[in-house]
Amino acid sequence: MGGMNHLDALKEFLSIPSVSAQPEHAADVSRCADYLVQKLREMKFDAQKINTEIHPVVVAKSPTVAGKPTVLIYGHYDVMPIDPIEEWESAPFEPSVRNGRIYARGASDDKGEIMAHLLGVRELLAEDGELPLNVIFLLEGEEERGSTSLHNLLQQPEMVKQLGCDIIVVSDTGMAAPDVPSFSYGLKGLCCFELEVRGPAMDLHSGIFGGAVANPITTLCEMLATTHDENGRITVEGFYDGVSEIADWEKESWKRVPGMSDAELADLTGVPALRTEEGYTGAECVYARPTFEPNGIVGGYMGEGSKTVIPTHAIAKISCRLVPGQDPVDIMRKVEAHFRKVCPPSVRMKFTMQHAGDAYMSDPHSPFGKAAQQALEETFGNPPVLVREGGSIPIVAELSGKLGKDALFLGLDLPDARIHSPNENMRLEIFEKGISMVKNLLRLMSRVPV
Repeated sequence: MGGMNHLDALKEFLSIPSVSAQPEHAADVSRCADYLVQKLREMKFDAQKINTEIHPVVVAKSPTVAGKPTVLIYGHYDVMPIDPIEEWESAPFEPSVRNGRIYARGASDDKGEIMAHLLGVRELLAEDGELPLNVIFLLEGEEERGSTSLHNLLQQPEMVKQLGCDIIVVSDTGMAAPDVPSFSYGLKGLCCFELEVRGPAMDLHSGIFGGAVANPITTLCEMLATTHDENGRITVEGFYDGVSEIADWEKESWKRVPGMSDAELADLTGVPALRTEEGYTGAECVYARPTFEPNGIVGGYMGEGSKTVIPTHAIAKISCRLVPGQDPVDIMRKVEAHFRKVCPPSVRMKFTMQHAGDAYMSDPHSPFGKAAQQALEETFGNPPVLVREGGSIPIVAELSGKLGKDALFLGLDLPDARIHSPNENMRLEIFEKGISMVKNLLRLMSRVPV
């Protein structure tokens, strides 16, 4: 990073194809960790690369400033796969600047934010000669595949001690609009699972056996259709146990979030109209209601032309976004019980639990929370809207619980950043303001008594 300008530093970082889910990119993920260690050591941080069975974790500590708070900055340097590649307008790992945005995989999720924090710290050091408080960077390479290695590290008392802090800062969330920053005080939990329906022992001729043998694709779709009623409410028995109603102040606050009216959400997503749970707005569903979403279905023949068969099996990958009061493992057990209840005797069913994480809520009105909101207002010129996040960062809830400290979410992702999609991007104006926000944040947090 050295004397490199902001844009060049970001391009250099984004050029590393650190796709954590694909084994062919394992060396790239490791190289990305090495890159971060090097840049942090250039700023006199005590930085180490912790190798794991999957991908490395980077931990870096600034020189000690006695009597001042310690801020732990969490981020992830791994990125999602690039598929479908044909929909990218420029190469995903050859960063391209167009119309005031930089396009590349990881631009907004989460490399842009990490680089904003690194450059903010670098500039603060250049301006003041030292940091006004203590900073720990915790940067992992597996967030997009479940954070297994960081979870395992957090089981070690020595690692928990090493990460001891007064507040956790995360910038892997969204903001409402370019001039309206968002302060997120909650994340949804997550559980992922797979439902497989098996029928005949081999693909069957659809004319000879059709009508006599259950089609696994049809049966799977019928089973999935039982999970919601006509009002959009999830029908799994006990699914809403422990779910609290949304506070009145939250409902009023969310009405003022730019771009989150039902009409605006429909326009943003390209749907004719929203289909929400009855009695709730789109914003309320996104921020604070649990969901049940099939993410993909596979089964049968999808090649050129026709192949008239009854396939042997069909599989659905499903995820639920959860809210405080719901336990991910308990939800998966309830979902499995629901499917076993509705599964007909004409097929065999297999249910596979996958990764999960708890929902998270922090106190937006704490001294650190107020400092963060002030930093956002000073940077963007407007007070932040207070929201919960529709997405999940499961490891953050665990990290906060292990350290016994709140996590605050100061996101830089705009709704049109296309995270997880082709043509992911970040507005360069937001990136630059993110650097300024980091400087304001650390200066303001250094004044909080500890």
